[in-house]
Amino acid sequence: MVSVNQRQIAYISLPISPSLQGIKLDSFSLSLSLSLSLSLSLSSSSPEMMKHLVEAEKAAENAGPTYRNVLAKDAGLLRPPPGVESCWDVFRNSVEKYPNSPMLGRRRVVDGKAGEYVWMSYKEVYDVVMKLAASISKSGINKGESCGIYGANCPEWIISMEACNALGVSCVPLYDSLGAGAVEFIVCHAEIQIAFVEERKIAELLKTCHATSKYLKTIISFGGVTNDQKEEAKNHGMSIFSWEEFLIMGGDHHFDLPEKKKSDICTIMYTSGTTGDPKGVMISNESLLVNITGADCVTRSIGEPFDHDDVYMSYLPLAHIFDRIFEEVFISHGSKIGFWRGDVKLLVDDIAALKPTVFCAVPRVLDRIYSGLTGKISSGGILKKTLFNIAYKLKLDSMRKGIRHEKAAPFFDKLVFSKVKERLGGKLRYIVSGGAPLSVAVEEFLRVVTCASVVQGYGLTETGAASFVAIPNDFSMVGTVGPPVQHLDVRLESVPEMGYDALSSIPRGEICVKGSVLFSGYYKREDLTQEVMIDGWFHTGDVGEWQPNGSLKIIDRKKNIFKLSQGEYVAVENLENVYGVLQEIDSIWIYGNSFESFLVAVINPNQQVLEHWAEQNGIAGNLSELCENSRAKEYILSELTKIAKEKKLKGYEFIRAVHLDPLPFDMERDLITPTYKKKRPQLLKHYQGTIDALYKMAK
Repeated sequence: MVSVNQRQIAYISLPISPSLQGIKLDSFSLSLSLSLSLSLSLSSSSPEMMKHLVEAEKAAENAGPTYRNVLAKDAGLLRPPPGVESCWDVFRNSVEKYPNSPMLGRRRVVDGKAGEYVWMSYKEVYDVVMKLAASISKSGINKGESCGIYGANCPEWIISMEACNALGVSCVPLYDSLGAGAVEFIVCHAEIQIAFVEERKIAELLKTCHATSKYLKTIISFGGVTNDQKEEAKNHGMSIFSWEEFLIMGGDHHFDLPEKKKSDICTIMYTSGTTGDPKGVMISNESLLVNITGADCVTRSIGEPFDHDDVYMSYLPLAHIFDRIFEEVFISHGSKIGFWRGDVKLLVDDIAALKPTVFCAVPRVLDRIYSGLTGKISSGGILKKTLFNIAYKLKLDSMRKGIRHEKAAPFFDKLVFSKVKERLGGKLRYIVSGGAPLSVAVEEFLRVVTCASVVQGYGLTETGAASFVAIPNDFSMVGTVGPPVQHLDVRLESVPEMGYDALSSIPRGEICVKGSVLFSGYYKREDLTQEVMIDGWFHTGDVGEWQPNGSLKIIDRKKNIFKLSQGEYVAVENLENVYGVLQEIDSIWIYGNSFESFLVAVINPNQQVLEHWAEQNGIAGNLSELCENSRAKEYILSELTKIAKEKKLKGYEFIRAVHLDPLPFDMERDLITPTYKKKRPQLLKHYQGTIDALYKMAK
């Protein structure tokens, strides 16, 4: 779920040919080559690139020039506003400015039926926060120590977070999807002494008591607790309280709020991780404050700033930096934050009830919305489908010509697309996608039919979420993450083993960023910090490609590369993006290794498309039965081959055999992270037998 302008330089350079890689050049010839390359490249900057980026440093031997947003050319990189030292100041200022404005809302549910949203004002939230802070202080928790928050997004989550901010206590979020093993590791590693827990997650936390009770002494439920849970906690030397019990515990306890500094660690976010133990990313107040400032500068620069009237749907995990930053942004404006009911099947209904103005999402959620909308269109009558297709083509063509979405086809917006707009609440002005690449087809579709600005962004926990954001209404940025935000410098570093050259005519390389927005290191893992922080540059591990318009396109992952038996390297993430655009596919995991000469894949097929194909071809069966059907596998494989030929992939990049799995890759089986990134080692372990069978069959 997350930009402004960027300028870029096109290169007419003299890079070292891939065929010469590995041959040692003398220092003079290398210097001459680099000098010619740099002088030629710098002379070929296009006006469009100059409009979006400004060069901060010259190119180096293995890295392209350092760029920053052109809006930071004279003023420099963004800093927090004066007088604001911490995230507590952000909330406190909003309470003073908007005491009676609605802040946190949840739907009232009566007899199983959800009604309207019920709200707590900023002052009401503040009062509860101070009661909670008093109880935390009375429990003996001091500034700089750790407090865990374990559960799904809800008002109590934010209230607990703000109480931590008030006391200068480091908030340590735990994804509500984490199992006991990961929870145990994080509680012990972060030495969490007190934890706020969603009621349904208490049993999961208590499973870890044999190990965590060394540190964890106090548990507070977001709701109630049972006598059995109290007894179990007591047996491990811990105390457990209901929400209401703990609020009362502070009583008339007097405490002073400590002074907080920008450099203080506000939160330690443990990355879900695709391999190994989670890493605790230490994020300072300054990093969060700069991110808030950056998000505001992005929207102001395009004339559509966030403001007090915005309404935000909170459903992406608050344990992830993407959602945390956006919630802080809207708190800073005194805006409304409404929470979903926790069921993805009910999400669209919650959106319709809340009527958000801003909706952040990961591609998997937007893919579901896209599938649902296209399904309804396909099932409509011929007249409705024809009208939709005419309206869609006309508006898309207009937007591609540079016309803003609200002026591209106002007649058809009212006649055709207003139905989609109303289904999403009727007030959406921003849809922000992050966490993974969004397919061009889905992005284009949503830009047309939602009557809202749809943009992709890019960032990591270590870089504070939105490091790049595409510019709304600039159709040339579809499929990219746009230019960098004004708070960081960026450069690409060559990755020769993957064939990526940051100094070539099409600059490609590992994305490296620098600035005060960066994390403060990995908690208790200075060794891992030094691996990614080199000379002040954070190495993201992602591979980007500068576009002619100054935006950045994510094309690969540095670590997701393997060698086939014939010695060819395969960049698997790039291939998954290529094949993943097929409407027949919901998700694809591609596999290969150095003992085999070709690729195989496990695919979650799109149910609607596969069932439609089966009906047309006289094949009966439910989705599970179709996934076992040999003709269905041949059909999917033929579509993969078509797209491979269309995209001119190399022969060894073609997929030779597929397994269709009706069950989506999920967190329950530990196959994906909470932000839907594939856990490749776990996928291999889970599908090892299937992979072996595919190779045996295809030989």
